[in-house]
Amino acid sequence: MSSAPSGQPALLVQKFGGSSLATAERIRAAAARVVDSAASGRPVIVVVSAMGDTTDELIELAYKVSPRPNERELDLLLSTGETVSATLMAMALHDLDQPAVSLTAAQAGIRSTNVFTKARITDIHPERIFAELRRGKVVIVTGFQGVTEEQDVATLGRGGSDTTAVALACALGAERCDILTDVEGIYTADPRVVPNARKVAEIGYEEMLELAQLGARVMHPRAVELAELHAMPILVSSSFSAASGTLIHRLPNGDAPMPMEIRKNVRGIAHDTDVARITLVRVPDRPGIAAAIFQPLADANISVDTIAQSSGADGTTDLSFTVSGSSLQRAMEITSQTAPGIEADNVDAADDLAKVSIVGTGMQSAPGYAARMFGALASASINISIISTSDIKITCVVPRDRAEDAVRVLHSAFELDRDD
Repeated sequence: MSSAPSGQPALLVQKFGGSSLATAERIRAAAARVVDSAASGRPVIVVVSAMGDTTDELIELAYKVSPRPNERELDLLLSTGETVSATLMAMALHDLDQPAVSLTAAQAGIRSTNVFTKARITDIHPERIFAELRRGKVVIVTGFQGVTEEQDVATLGRGGSDTTAVALACALGAERCDILTDVEGIYTADPRVVPNARKVAEIGYEEMLELAQLGARVMHPRAVELAELHAMPILVSSSFSAASGTLIHRLPNGDAPMPMEIRKNVRGIAHDTDVARITLVRVPDRPGIAAAIFQPLADANISVDTIAQSSGADGTTDLSFTVSGSSLQRAMEITSQTAPGIEADNVDAADDLAKVSIVGTGMQSAPGYAARMFGALASASINISIISTSDIKITCVVPRDRAEDAVRVLHSAFELDRDD
């Protein structure tokens, strides 16, 4: 990736999410905010998502036309949502006497793999962006997409505009990447579920990455990974208010904003209701079985999350794993094809589940967090079907209809409503 030319003032990348651009009035308000940023003298690059629910509406339309839309054509269709946002933002800036130009991913030099609907950015050639900045323009770039070697448009998957914004910030040597959305920052839990959830002033990359992977939808995990790799600070704040946001960056004491002994070791609660479980019943317990199960899923670009195995006395085991609800049908097709070859008795599925997780770097140096979590869920009569742990998180799979109860119970049990 390229970097900003020497002697140029530090760039600022601002990304506006779909809710921030849902109406003409909101686009004009976002444009006014961009003008204020440009008035500081810094070059500004704006990354936009599609307006409101445009992407969902385009997907719905595609499936009305075809029950199995061609992925190449679907990506080209979906990319139009961001193009609409970018052009409208440029028009709004022109009306505010701010020179601006809208660029598609191809025009902005964003190259990607050719994995349609799940592409990854491979490189950025920002010569056109720098040329427009030298002309004094704000550059608006379509998020969520790249262009392949064959010049096809490939989308980056849900939340891909975050990745576009961070990738551009890194490639252009920006001072910071601002993510402007409909919330005022990162909270200890979803404030729609826990009204007394607290906004966090700053958080390290590691904790933010876990929260994002486990269901906190304010930031996309791939964007956080990229920011950590390049030490790019991200400011998450609201496009609807001037309230201070949450700074995601590399904290001086690892990922702890203060000594672990005097801060809460659990920093947040994340939950995800898009969870399904597949169980292979009575699988022979021998080497190579797990590889036979999971390699075909990997080949189909299906991500497997939590895995649980229970061995019996007869040399067989029940093996369960979770996937996203949207991947369940395809994952079941693949697993059902695999099952006879590994002599599994049966394959079962459930799609009424959710994940609830506690996250915090301080957990690795203090005992008792698992017991406290399980005890809190038991006190609320919430059953746990699968448990997954790492150094900084504990995840429980629970019934979907109890997920929000679980979040509230754990938020209270770990006293996250209180100041550090």
